[in-house]
Amino acid sequence: MNMQKKTRKISSVFQRWLTIIVLTAFILSILFSWVYQTRQVRNNAVSLLTINIQDVRQDAIDASDENLLNLTRHIAQRLDEMEQPATSEDLCILMSEFDVAEINVIDHEGIITATTHPPFMAYDMQSGSQSAEFMVLLSGEQDSYVQSYQPTSHDPSISRKYAGVTLQSGGFVQVGYDAERFQKDIDQYIVGVTRNRHVGENGCVIVANENWLIVSDRMQNEGKNLVVTGIWIDRDTMPAETLFSATVYGKKSYCMYTFSEGYYIISVIPMNELLLTRNTSVMMNAIRDIVVFLELSVLIVILVRKLVIENIDSVNSSLSRITDGKLDEVVNVRNSEEFSSLSDDINSTVTTLKKYIADASARIDQELEFARVIQVSALPREFPKRNDFQIYAIMDPAKEVGGDFYDFFMIGKDHLALVIADVSGKGIPAAMFMMTAKSLIKNRARLGESPEEILAHVNNQLCEGNDAELFVTVWLAIIELSTGKGLAVNAGHEHPVLRRAGGTYELLKYRHAPAVALEEDVRFRQHTFELSPGDSLFVYTDGVPEAHNMENKLFGVDRMLETLNRNPDASPKDILGVMRSSIDEFAGDAPQFDDITMIGFTYYGPGAERTEQLTVEATMECMHDVLAMVNRHLRMLNCPDKIRRQVGIAVEEIYVNIASYAYAPGTGPVTVCVKTERTPAAIEITLIDRGIPYDPLKKPDPDFSSDLEDRPIGGMGIYMVKKSMDEMTYERRDDQNILRLMKRI
Repeated sequence: MNMQKKTRKISSVFQRWLTIIVLTAFILSILFSWVYQTRQVRNNAVSLLTINIQDVRQDAIDASDENLLNLTRHIAQRLDEMEQPATSEDLCILMSEFDVAEINVIDHEGIITATTHPPFMAYDMQSGSQSAEFMVLLSGEQDSYVQSYQPTSHDPSISRKYAGVTLQSGGFVQVGYDAERFQKDIDQYIVGVTRNRHVGENGCVIVANENWLIVSDRMQNEGKNLVVTGIWIDRDTMPAETLFSATVYGKKSYCMYTFSEGYYIISVIPMNELLLTRNTSVMMNAIRDIVVFLELSVLIVILVRKLVIENIDSVNSSLSRITDGKLDEVVNVRNSEEFSSLSDDINSTVTTLKKYIADASARIDQELEFARVIQVSALPREFPKRNDFQIYAIMDPAKEVGGDFYDFFMIGKDHLALVIADVSGKGIPAAMFMMTAKSLIKNRARLGESPEEILAHVNNQLCEGNDAELFVTVWLAIIELSTGKGLAVNAGHEHPVLRRAGGTYELLKYRHAPAVALEEDVRFRQHTFELSPGDSLFVYTDGVPEAHNMENKLFGVDRMLETLNRNPDASPKDILGVMRSSIDEFAGDAPQFDDITMIGFTYYGPGAERTEQLTVEATMECMHDVLAMVNRHLRMLNCPDKIRRQVGIAVEEIYVNIASYAYAPGTGPVTVCVKTERTPAAIEITLIDRGIPYDPLKKPDPDFSSDLEDRPIGGMGIYMVKKSMDEMTYERRDDQNILRLMKRI
């Protein structure tokens, strides 16, 4: 009876493992087939969409080239028919008649002798890389040349297409027109090219202009905004000719776009059309695998029943000892060739089992890595974009799972909670304790309690069943955003660092409360503080000052403060990035000993206004810091690139004038104040220096009606600032030049 019972157990175990192996192999086979076929589908989609985009793009280029060249030849013919050399006034008449953006006449030496754009008069075409391309017309190699649609060299915000045709009298004429003009001529051609074009069976090509208005698509939505198709393109985050997905006319589709000749050319193919092949292939593979695995399973069961069970008693005693953990047991049944092989297989299996046990420790390390990923994913990774404050945080765990964590969340509409903590110990227990502490603090804080009440309650809960005797150091603060007033408790944590507006980061030392979970019914003393607009906080775990290098020296608090004060006006994100880089540079090849967790916070106060001030030495080397501050405020306003460039050029022009002339031949300070408003969106930049009195508004504007060689040198920069800014004022007060620039966003 005992032997029969053991036989049934072995048979059951064998069949169970056989089933697991077969099912695992089947699932892996299907998954591999699915992944491979899906990748092939994407590759096919990329190839098909790319071919169609390139075809339509080339058609658009050819059409616009031919259209512009015909216009240029007509203008060249009119010029050849004139009895006298053409003047700029003649070109202006032709420009209006042919509805083009620009006409230039160039003599045989490459000099512009007549133009519709006065600043170009007497311009040497060989002096610019863009214009020099047309010099091939003077070499006699060809009589016409068309340049691609691109930003102009004199104003990159304007895109234009140029063509040139030689003149019978020598030299050549250059004609340029913009996207609006040539698209008016070739839109119908584009409609004809693309409306009936099929991508695959049911795909299509959609063409829209720079204003996102549809020029051509199979649904005949010409004139409507591109959003009616379900496609949205962000050129800043979606590179051209890169596959992306969208729901186009109710069907999930693969899409690809390019931008050429002022057109967005989008190629679309429904996903289900491409995925049909994948699904069919995977289904056939599944049917094949089922048949193969079933046949293999039946064959193995028959062989086991006929060849193994009859003599299984001979090996039961050895197998029993093996299953009891005696892995040094050797099975030595040699009464048949089959069982000799079986004995060898069993012995080989035992050897393999030993290897599996050795590999188990390696898998434990992998599981710890999975736990670390889960731990990091529990931390907030999205940082709010608000007017009243800025916040950024990072947590870089060491190799093992640690217990650091940070958190921030709103309590109601006017209170922000900041939490940073460090659990004692490492590994899975510390990570679990960390998750529990984080959840308890957040849940309790949202009940509206004070920091001391929150930690008192959390402390008692964590003490219950704390057999591992873990504890956690916590810095918890709740800030009233409308006033800047706050309450904080430091439960055995590192001292926070505070920077008052315009000052430097300094360590804020005060008496600690005990760490959380050391003992029940502990009182956590809280203290009050108040932030003013522009004040910043930096809180961290001991992994920052205790980071060490190969010589076992600590990074230290002094080095941490020195790093913070390299650029105290930087944003929280930049501050934390510089701190992490400084730690890495200090540590070198030394392994990271502990988790590194940091929070950077800057308070701006209520309302929509934000103000920042920076004083630097008026030298060219400091201009980068000034422009960085201005650009940071423009990014917070989500300022368009064009306006951002205008503001940057204006500030750079004024700053260069101050650095070059205000204190010449010496140097002195310049203060830059930036003030931004959200509603309505605007930025005000004030530059203050104590140099010689100078009012740039009294500088007369350049006279563009006079010849270029007759105009006085200088004044163009100030003129550009006046034109690009909405307001520009100057006053001399308290022996200071005060220049204010204002731009509405």
